[in-house]
Amino acid sequence: MPKRAIAVLGATGSQGGSLVRSICADSYGEFSARALTRNVDSDKARGLAALGADVVACNVDDETSLRSALEGAHGVYAVTFFWEHFSPEKERRQAATIAAAARAAQVHHIIWSTLEDSRKFMSVDDPRMPTLMGNYKVPHFDAKGASDIYFAELPTTYLLTSFYWDNLITFGMGPKRSPDGKLVLTLPIGNSKLPQIAAEDIGRCAHGVFRKGDPLIDKRVGIAGEHLTGPEMAAALSDASGEEVVFYSPSFDAYRSSGFPGAEGLGNMFQFNHDFADALCFARDLEYSRELNPRLQTFDQWLAVNAKKIPIG
Repeated sequence: MPKRAIAVLGATGSQGGSLVRSICADSYGEFSARALTRNVDSDKARGLAALGADVVACNVDDETSLRSALEGAHGVYAVTFFWEHFSPEKERRQAATIAAAARAAQVHHIIWSTLEDSRKFMSVDDPRMPTLMGNYKVPHFDAKGASDIYFAELPTTYLLTSFYWDNLITFGMGPKRSPDGKLVLTLPIGNSKLPQIAAEDIGRCAHGVFRKGDPLIDKRVGIAGEHLTGPEMAAALSDASGEEVVFYSPSFDAYRSSGFPGAEGLGNMFQFNHDFADALCFARDLEYSRELNPRLQTFDQWLAVNAKKIPIG
């Protein structure tokens, strides 16, 4: 029986790449991976092709290109990347284009990688948190959450991911050397629990969603590997590095004003999680994440492989 193709947007990125690798590693599975990327000649694209993926050129801003890339696919993993352009409006346009192309291609199952729209919990006029870009509290959450409407009449599972441990590497959010020589992990989370996950496990969970199939259409699925406090993260980093890592939790305002790209939005994200953690889908019980992905990693397991990759400033 021929395998059913899963078309994966953002195939050379963290989420899409992890799903392509999970499908390709499942040699006896029911799916094949169709890796969609703008540049089929990039090193990452060539690497996916070497694993057995069908690498297809695609432009997420062009509905005709996208429709062609989705033609004949059983499923599509739909993801957008806010941090490439920092534009909620562009992200919404891309989501609308993906939904329109998936409808035209008559895709059987869509996973839309989304997030909570924080404005459903806190109005833009609420003074507790600054309003950004004129109409957002957490722009990279709100644009995705507001885009859910484009998929409402399509066979969609809404997958809500949590904070990537990989941000310690790719976003430079790992421990930094202080003037007194100590390693300091700085995150404005205090002793509150933050849902977190390894990026590689996102694809494995998405693979699990496709395996479950129709029962998860129209469902919202939140995934996390662990719920950790700042001190728990620092303790794990200390064990992995062999050097004490001290945890420091600045105020949300101090973090927002720290000046690095996206600091305001990330500061709002951490406050949003702190204030509404119990209500958020990505804080769902961990056992369901493990059901979707039996190999779900803990932070300690992720650190055993990745601790040396974390840049120390």
